[in-house]
Amino acid sequence: MTRDDQQEPPARPLPPRLDPRAGRASASRPDERVPGRRSAAGGSRRAVVLARVVAGVLSVLLVAGSGWGWYLGRVAEAAVNRTDAIPSDGNEDTAGAGEAMNLLLVGNDSRVNLTDQQLTDLNAGEDSGVNTDTMILVHLPANGAKASFVSFPRDSYVSIPGHGEDKLNAAYAYGMQDAPEGATDAQRQSAGAQLLVQTISQLSGLRIDHYAEVDLLGFFELSNIVGGVEVNLCQAVDDSFYSGAVFPAGVQTISGADALKFVRQRHGLPRGDFDRIIRQQVYIAGVLRNILSENVLLDLGKQRDLADAAGDALTVDNGLNLFDLAAQMQSITAGSIDFQTIPYVGDSEDDQGRYILQLQDADTLRAFFAQLSADPDPATPETPAAPETVAPADVAVAVFNGSGTAGLAASTADQLAAAGFVVGSTGNADSNAYTLTEIRYAEGDAALANTLAAAIPGASTAQSDDAAPGTLQLVLGSDFAGVGQAVEAPPSTPAVAGEDARTAADTSCIN
Repeated sequence: MTRDDQQEPPARPLPPRLDPRAGRASASRPDERVPGRRSAAGGSRRAVVLARVVAGVLSVLLVAGSGWGWYLGRVAEAAVNRTDAIPSDGNEDTAGAGEAMNLLLVGNDSRVNLTDQQLTDLNAGEDSGVNTDTMILVHLPANGAKASFVSFPRDSYVSIPGHGEDKLNAAYAYGMQDAPEGATDAQRQSAGAQLLVQTISQLSGLRIDHYAEVDLLGFFELSNIVGGVEVNLCQAVDDSFYSGAVFPAGVQTISGADALKFVRQRHGLPRGDFDRIIRQQVYIAGVLRNILSENVLLDLGKQRDLADAAGDALTVDNGLNLFDLAAQMQSITAGSIDFQTIPYVGDSEDDQGRYILQLQDADTLRAFFAQLSADPDPATPETPAAPETVAPADVAVAVFNGSGTAGLAASTADQLAAAGFVVGSTGNADSNAYTLTEIRYAEGDAALANTLAAAIPGASTAQSDDAAPGTLQLVLGSDFAGVGQAVEAPPSTPAVAGEDARTAADTSCIN
């Protein structure tokens, strides 16, 4: 039974001075980490660790232009840990991208150096090794006028260089396992970071310039420094059995143990982990709003406390210069910080029967990340190029019924034939529980898929190794309304193109 499945102990106030920094967490041995396995208390660190790193870094950087800011920067630089995280190969070349910066934020939740009492005080569960269930790509365009935070769900099914297809949170563990025999803990962790960077770079098509890793602890101190974070819940929640989250509907300020419960909850939420990711983003946004407020920017004591916290918790790549980052972020405002989730299709299972998240096809993902740097001239807006298509008579389709509606594959085949498509076969899908209609195609057949997608607006398209070259697979979901009719997923179904962007200034209610 995992920690998420156990009764939470009552939250306890922290001791006056809880110092978890007695030593850096050491990595687990390779045979102690199962790639892709969900770790105990996984939700407790997804938002917590990233709130700390973002808050700590920005607190130092936003005043870097002054003498006091220079001093605070030196405080953080003196304490920050360094790692060789940026690989010399396997990191996409983005020549011509100017001075744009891509920073990978990673949550490291090892707790091997905590006492039992500290684990209880922090409601953090048992140590489960070095896990990276929290991964966010921060993109800063060259002009530094905005920032984009893109979350990568831990169960995203991706290609990991040298290891085939697996969940994204397995990349770091694989890298540690690949380290040479006799490598130190620091060298193994560097190898894990490098493989994760290569995986994210390959997935996004972006060069990862910098890396920042942060551990779990220090969150309570951060919450106290910034005065808590304001959140807005659409409805009351009671998850006392699992995460301990019990909150009323509406606007409220949370901190400490309550904040941990807020970001941990997934039971009882309409979309489970996806809503937990939104909570992660909302909490980070709240921390940023507080730091950008006069209450923090004009309080020298809070600035020093945050500088101490940032330097103490961070492990960054060897080349990251905090003042270069500061210069690029000087004009940032809460309204110009976007939070998004990588575009995905929906839930699925791998060949081992494990839960995975199926991402959009490679072309869609590359286009999504490319637009983060797009800066079109407002006087001459660019019109997106129409997707390449072919004549329907050149498109062969195999129809599979996954909707649970008897006879739907046969009736759809008739409609497709009437529209000019070539229907090769019909049958039942591997499950009757598909909610989204999918068009799967082999490498090189994107134009065929675009043609069929035009006849079924709203259907998702994804490249698949299962599809035979020259023949599309149309998997009918419960949203299918007929050829020529737009499909519409039920409200609780994840969006096909990913989550709509939120800004750090957005205080609308969430689940």
